[in-house]
Amino acid sequence: MEQVVAAGTQFMREVNAAAVLRKLRAAPPKEASMSVSVLAKSVGLSRQAVTRSLNALVAEGLVEFGPLDRDSTRAGRPAQLVRFRAEAGHVLGLSISPQDVRVALADLAGTVVASDAQQLGAGPGGERVVETLLATVERTLRATGVTTGDLWFASVGTPGIVDPAAGVIKLIPSMPGLAGDLLVRRLTEALGCPVYLDNDVKLATQGERWRDAERREDSLVMIHWGERVGAGIVLNGELYRGASNDAGDVGFLDLFTEGPSTPRHPQGHPQGLGPFEDRVGGAEIVRQATAAAGRAADGALLARIEAAGEHALEAVLDAVADGEPAALEAIDVVARRFAKGITVIRAILNPRLVVIGGPLARCGEPLLAALRRHLSGEPLDQPALEVSALQEDAVVHGALLHSLDEIERTRFGLVRPGSAG
Repeated sequence: MEQVVAAGTQFMREVNAAAVLRKLRAAPPKEASMSVSVLAKSVGLSRQAVTRSLNALVAEGLVEFGPLDRDSTRAGRPAQLVRFRAEAGHVLGLSISPQDVRVALADLAGTVVASDAQQLGAGPGGERVVETLLATVERTLRATGVTTGDLWFASVGTPGIVDPAAGVIKLIPSMPGLAGDLLVRRLTEALGCPVYLDNDVKLATQGERWRDAERREDSLVMIHWGERVGAGIVLNGELYRGASNDAGDVGFLDLFTEGPSTPRHPQGHPQGLGPFEDRVGGAEIVRQATAAAGRAADGALLARIEAAGEHALEAVLDAVADGEPAALEAIDVVARRFAKGITVIRAILNPRLVVIGGPLARCGEPLLAALRRHLSGEPLDQPALEVSALQEDAVVHGALLHSLDEIERTRFGLVRPGSAG
């Protein structure tokens, strides 16, 4: 994008200050300090205009002048170095799932300075989830010396159908106690900064594209696959949300029947699962692995699953990573079903890439190989398949990105009135 600059009036000086700040923030870590002359050339302003902008940004606490560049080869007086103060503020990325809560704290350059996670017990109520999240945030802040007064923005991702504008979770079958405004209300009270709420898969999709340069496709679908199944859709380089912000709810696809016309759960799944995730989600994977272990008389795997209790899915995924035949058989069964969902996505959206995220990403190549095998006979060319680079941390990274984008929009767009020199 072409850099917008101007000169002359107070407003124009503020625009110039925003341009200078944006250039400093975008500098790679090894080029964190820039000379005033280099900075002026890169933004297309005079040295005097850049100096005025830098003075305003220093007053804001966002920039500081450093030592003279003694290593410069230029003749005359050494150049004055300047750097963006990424430590001037911090942002939070938060993630809630039925299994755990995750927290990441980053500075204003997007560098993660601390992260933490806490497992949740079976069927926790909404208040308990929020208290666990707040305790995890407090622990993360305490470990770094950052206080809530240093927080500029926080973003949080949850399962379900979310209204970001209202800060409300409209539908969350896997964690019904969080429905409504409880989460945003409590976080805003505790953190003292703006809080943004969004669907976890949508944030995960943005996080994956942000942190992994190879994932910056302009046409991709990221599918979170775990207890539940949902997708984030990127079309023409932009996240597609749909009319109700729930585009990508592939878990509610109805592609299977037990017999010629008999649904598996005619009255709806007791845990609120959609038809597709009922047949490929975590509970079904555990069921298939248990059945396969029983047929193979694999007592070790059966014992492993039973001992894991509410974390049985993790035990099965670990067994897949270990190459245990019964676990691989179970993955192959659900991969054959999951491939049907990919063919629907392919037929409608034709993305270049499908990324598998969430817990199932831990299966890696064995899962991808099974999916490719079951897609090999399809008449249409299928998209490339990969597993998430961030796996279960994709949501918090997407939340960090949103927090930084909001700061860019609301605080770095212009220097506050009266601050420019």
